[in-house]
Amino acid sequence: MSSDIRVLQPQNILDGTKASQFRQEISNLVDQGAKIILIDFEGVTFMDSSGLGALVLALKTVRAAGGKLMVCSINEQIKILFELTSMDKVFEIFKDREDFESKYAAQSS
Repeated sequence: MSSDIRVLQPQNILDGTKASQFRQEISNLVDQGAKIILIDFEGVTFMDSSGLGALVLALKTVRAAGGKLMVCSINEQIKILFELTSMDKVFEIFKDREDFESKYAAQSS
């Protein structure tokens, strides 16, 4: 994978208690020059509105730096949250990391 691509893997619950840490991790990746950031939700069991808010702020941060933020491996609960808030139309969502890599790693090399 290209060095411009970074993967962030939050774990367990993404809620208000973890939102600021999540945003800081995104900011750090942007500061390090990441152009494409993939949030791999495989290890996330639950996300609430605070987690979704952090994700939207992360998207704004990445876009402001000229990058792209995508997500993969979302579970059914996160999928429903995305659909209810129309975030499924805002974020590029991949089935899993392999799906992302087949589409993006090839383009970036």
